[in-house]
Amino acid sequence: MIEGNTVTDAQVGLVMGSDSDWPVMEAAAAALAEFAVPYEADVLSAHRMPSDMIEYGRSAHARGVRVIIAGAGGAAHLPGMLASVTPLPVIGVPVPLRHLDGMDSLLSMVQMPAGVPVATVSIGGARNAGLLAVRILAAGTDEQARTLQRQLGDFAQALRETAEHKGAALRSRIAGSTAADS
Repeated sequence: MIEGNTVTDAQVGLVMGSDSDWPVMEAAAAALAEFAVPYEADVLSAHRMPSDMIEYGRSAHARGVRVIIAGAGGAAHLPGMLASVTPLPVIGVPVPLRHLDGMDSLLSMVQMPAGVPVATVSIGGARNAGLLAVRILAAGTDEQARTLQRQLGDFAQALRETAEHKGAALRSRIAGSTAADS
């Protein structure tokens, strides 16, 4: 368990209800690593460790964390409960389970009461959660924010180039099949 009063280099807290959520949440860690954003990761169950969860949410800001990504399946109370006790932005990741395929988790995260916001990504969308955390950190004016802004620009350009190549390949395939049909 991450100690409540220890100052950390981590700017993003990556927490999940169970270690079985890691195969989904690992994509958020990979996205953060792509942009060299330091993070901490831990299991923090809202139902099995409520006191620890509340302490984590209350102390994360003072320890230097700037964004929390919380993944949970089933009833998925972790993101909402953290949002209720922290001043930090919380990004919820609905983790798909065997029953209901994550719809229950998605609905519990997007139907938060007024005043307790949780930014929620798609079911299993941990990569987008990591990328959203990077964008939140890039919203500032300090050197790190400017660096992240440049990196995000390069990232967007690479996405565009990939899409352009896919479009060209599709057009070529279609032109080839049309010519063969003639």
